[in-house]
Amino acid sequence: MKIIDKYIIKSFLTTFASVLVILIFIFILQIIWLHIQELAGKGLSVWFVLKFLMYAIPTMIPLILPLSILLASIMTFGSFAENYEFAAMKSAGMSLGRAARGLSVFVLFLAGIAFFFANDVIPYSKYKVRNFRTNLRDKPSMAIAEGQFNDIGAYNIKIDKKSGDNDELLEGVVIHKKSAQGKNTTVTKAERGELVSKEDSNILQLILYDGHHYEEMLPKNYEERKKLPFAKADFERYVINMDLSGLVNIDLESDSGEGADGLLNVSELRYTIDSLKTGFRKEQTSFTDNIHYRTMSFIHNKEREIFTKTQSEQTEKPPVFKAEDIISIVPEKQRSQVYETAFHNLTGSKYNITDSKNNLEFKHKNIKAHQYSLNERFVVAYSCLLMFFIGAPLGAIIRKGGFGLPIVFAIIIFIAFHFTTTFGRKIAQDGTLDAFLGAWGSSILLTPLAIVLTYRATNDKGMSMERFTEPILKFFSKIFKSKQKNTTQNA
Repeated sequence: MKIIDKYIIKSFLTTFASVLVILIFIFILQIIWLHIQELAGKGLSVWFVLKFLMYAIPTMIPLILPLSILLASIMTFGSFAENYEFAAMKSAGMSLGRAARGLSVFVLFLAGIAFFFANDVIPYSKYKVRNFRTNLRDKPSMAIAEGQFNDIGAYNIKIDKKSGDNDELLEGVVIHKKSAQGKNTTVTKAERGELVSKEDSNILQLILYDGHHYEEMLPKNYEERKKLPFAKADFERYVINMDLSGLVNIDLESDSGEGADGLLNVSELRYTIDSLKTGFRKEQTSFTDNIHYRTMSFIHNKEREIFTKTQSEQTEKPPVFKAEDIISIVPEKQRSQVYETAFHNLTGSKYNITDSKNNLEFKHKNIKAHQYSLNERFVVAYSCLLMFFIGAPLGAIIRKGGFGLPIVFAIIIFIAFHFTTTFGRKIAQDGTLDAFLGAWGSSILLTPLAIVLTYRATNDKGMSMERFTEPILKFFSKIFKSKQKNTTQNA
């Protein structure tokens, strides 16, 4: 490796490491901010919280690594161009492609690391993050913090103090129950309480002692409502069962929209997709055969009966049977029963078709979600290369280093990339768009930009920003002049 290659890689690594540390710190703060209610006041040890953060950070690598590469490449090559180091390289016969050759190998190595994280580390991290929810079930007191209202299902619970070996003994319990309209019209207070849960159960049982129950009544008559009627009852022992399934099963990274497919690697995803497709085809065939048997067996039997009676008069062409021909052979006294049976059969078939349709749609979306996850593993690696080949020539073109203009360009490009990726994931998992296009759509849209920027930077053509800003300024100036003209005419 030549000295110039070592210098370029060292400059890039210094900037890349700084940007990576800053972004990791920012995303850690984001994780803490989003889940502060999950972590604070639950009696969790510092080591438990640190482990949670350690498992949550790898899930952010698909965002952190491409953005770090984009920003570092813009800043590094922009600094080279701003300090005329590129001019010195070009005078020595070194082109932009030659200068970026060593970095391209390093970024390819980073793309391999990104794929390793997406395929192996992130599924394991998501599995560990889900265990955090399971621990809430194993230790029910973690679901309720002292001195604040805790939202658990249909209840808001506040306690003054927890005690006991597992913090299962409560003092000063106040419970607000939500109504269908979202109002707190029911209040329960107790001097003490106890949390009880069973293994392999999502039900948390709260036993209250020595308290009273207050509930506002809502009469239908408006005049009665003005009297503000209520009901109050005292109790010595009162049991409340709370469902924690929603609290346990929701993934802390719920914005990703991923289910079990996020916990599988590439080989497992391929095997699962084949199994899901096979089961989907079998269910389609079974549903079709079932509907055909339910709707056509009665008609075929009646047609066969009519055909037997008219066989002696049959011509070369088979007779055409109508509903009137079938019902005509039924005695008039039994026709109402036949109509009623047919109505019930049609109603049952309708419900069967609706349920089967919803089930097939769900399984189809599940297949799409797994297919998207399979493609996403490779998109993460490709995005690292894509961001480098956008950032390096863009930095050489704008000729600005540091944290000023490069950050603006990096944020704009990455927001466009992230928005199109998120949009593609949503419509792909809903089955509206093919999973391949949903996963690769953002990369396909930005690849031409990388090619154009690399071509222009390599051939020293540059890129005038006035070409992009001038049409926008003209458009807004026309709008401003038309509004000013209308204001003058109205005056």
